[in-house]
Amino acid sequence: MIDPRNFEVLTFDCYGTLIDWETGIFSALRPILLAHEKTLADAELLALYGEFEAEAEVGPYRSYREVLASVVQGFAGHLGFVSTPEENEALACSVPRWQPWPDTVEALSRLHQHYRLVVISNIDDDLFAQTQQLLQTRFAHVITAQQAACYKPGRVIFERALAEIAIPTSRILHIGQSIYHDVIPAQALGLSTVWINRPSPRKNVGAVRPAQGVPDLELKGMQALADYLLAERA
Repeated sequence: MIDPRNFEVLTFDCYGTLIDWETGIFSALRPILLAHEKTLADAELLALYGEFEAEAEVGPYRSYREVLASVVQGFAGHLGFVSTPEENEALACSVPRWQPWPDTVEALSRLHQHYRLVVISNIDDDLFAQTQQLLQTRFAHVITAQQAACYKPGRVIFERALAEIAIPTSRILHIGQSIYHDVIPAQALGLSTVWINRPSPRKNVGAVRPAQGVPDLELKGMQALADYLLAERA
């Protein structure tokens, strides 16, 4: 358990935690698979997505648009079809339409009254700028993979965020949907963590690589987070 009074800054993963990215992923990939007469169960699609994305983020940095194009090409190669240039771009083009979870906007508004809010996200700046309009929140800092030339779970993106926030790690609480991308690397840098275990066809994992980690607190959504952190202030 954690004491909400210990923290001044809340850092958030975005896609998966604040944004319902699995619905967004399905909305972009299902039409491509259908066009090539291919089908996958939801959990299998998410497992493949997690592997293809992680593989594309290893090595020299490339933009998230390029990563997502590589994901589409990964599905094509795995299922035995050739994706078109338009299909390769479809996943990235869908990102600005991915919607916040129903509890996100209100919870962020409540938390913003008491904490500095920060985003640490595996995304390109221009894509997040469009997402931020949907979140309806002014963040103290936004740290992207593009700025750091590094994708979570890499240390560099977290180190950049900590340098910008510039307060002791004991005063920062990191919140994320992914054990792999968020809980493990944040704890390695001395941050307390909350795992937002969102519902998914791939229970307890979602669209990422599976990993074993123990967050300081597990909650089911952003409303539960706001209720927990603000209970002492009611």
